[in-house]
Amino acid sequence: MDERRRRGLDMMGEVYGWEVGDGHGDFFALTADHLFGEIWTRPGLSLRDRRLLLIGMLAGQGLNDVLDIQIPAALANGEVSADELREIGIFLLHYVGWPLGSKLCVQIDTLIAKHEKAQRKKAQKENGEEGSEGKG
Repeated sequence: MDERRRRGLDMMGEVYGWEVGDGHGDFFALTADHLFGEIWTRPGLSLRDRRLLLIGMLAGQGLNDVLDIQIPAALANGEVSADELREIGIFLLHYVGWPLGSKLCVQIDTLIAKHEKAQRKKAQKENGEEGSEGKG
């Protein structure tokens, strides 16, 4: 595997929040090598900056299925807090329109709740409290 593909796969993993395996074909090469290996790794914008731009674009187009990937990854990577995400939803609500923005705000709250539940479960497991789920 060449260095450009490795860089692209590493960045894909960071952006998506899971390890991405190598693929084949022209579409995968353009995605991994060019988009993630060259565009996402360019200097000038942080990963957080790029993620925020992407979230705004996705919200504006109503691409909530992709937001289901991007929002949890942003939370997991610590790029945004739950409060910042809620503020993003309120801000975008006024630019993408009430129907799309309302859906986004509900989606953000739902994904934050899932993230926080997973964090609590992880903490309980690390503290040996596996049997105490659901108690607070």
